[in-house]
Amino acid sequence: MTDRTTGPAIREATAYFDSADALQGAIDALLSAGFDRAELSLLAGQRTVEEKLGHLYGRTAELEDDPKAARTAYVSTESLGDAEGALIGAPLYVAATATAGVVLATGGTMAAAILGAALAGGAGGAVGGLLAKLVGDRRAARIEEQLAHGGLLLWVRTRDAAHEERAVEILGRHSGQDVHLHAIPADD
Repeated sequence: MTDRTTGPAIREATAYFDSADALQGAIDALLSAGFDRAELSLLAGQRTVEEKLGHLYGRTAELEDDPKAARTAYVSTESLGDAEGALIGAPLYVAATATAGVVLATGGTMAAAILGAALAGGAGGAVGGLLAKLVGDRRAARIEEQLAHGGLLLWVRTRDAAHEERAVEILGRHSGQDVHLHAIPADD
């Protein structure tokens, strides 16, 4: 257990994972065990981490206990799916509705409005689909770059000794590597 703090500290369990499936399994088990999503954080993208640290890093394991390592909040796969759906649906809806409105406002027939809405909605949906693909591609690229650096890093904020014990047990059960507890300064 690492404890380099002299003032108020935040206690965490940490581990890194060799696959996205193992990481997701650990996260799902933590959430089922009563941990809140806000208590989970992941390593940010490589560029963000290196900008915050001011230098390149070699292995993910080097960052486990570094309070300066850039983190990102855990976002569930369901939330990502919702965002992708919104990215597809919003342009489709706006394009279809606007086109139908313009056709009808300029004296066009209902058939022309429906055809225009279908064509514009399809184009809007295609644009939204491309945006959703970019979101998915960025997430996949971040996972691949972290795996290339040795694994996917997860921090779990713990409230008390019981949560510490539960977090360590869950991380280990789900193939977490170098599972341990540490304290980081509360002001970082």
